[in-house]
Amino acid sequence: MSTQSKPRVRVPTTATKGELIEIKTLISHDMETGQRNDSAGKTIPRRIINRFTAAFAGKTFFEADWHPSISANPYQSFFYRAEQSGEFTFTWKDDDGSEYAATAKLTVA
Repeated sequence: MSTQSKPRVRVPTTATKGELIEIKTLISHDMETGQRNDSAGKTIPRRIINRFTAAFAGKTFFEADWHPSISANPYQSFFYRAEQSGEFTFTWKDDDGSEYAATAKLTVA
């Protein structure tokens, strides 16, 4: 059971200077712990996203280390104080070395 990992983000496109905005992220991912067996009785290899980072204008402002207890299709939300226009970059890192990324622009008026 393997899904195609697909990151999704929800970020307001505009904000007023100093406004606190909520950012919501979700990635489609099985988060396989390595503790289950397939129908043939073989162990399904561990494959989880173990690191999530959020950056604005190239500067990291939020990081999270994830462990096997995180559910499939992990959701993460957090807040950011909008001070200037720019671009967010969100990155998810997998045990197998895969990296998934998404971006979103914010205009501050």
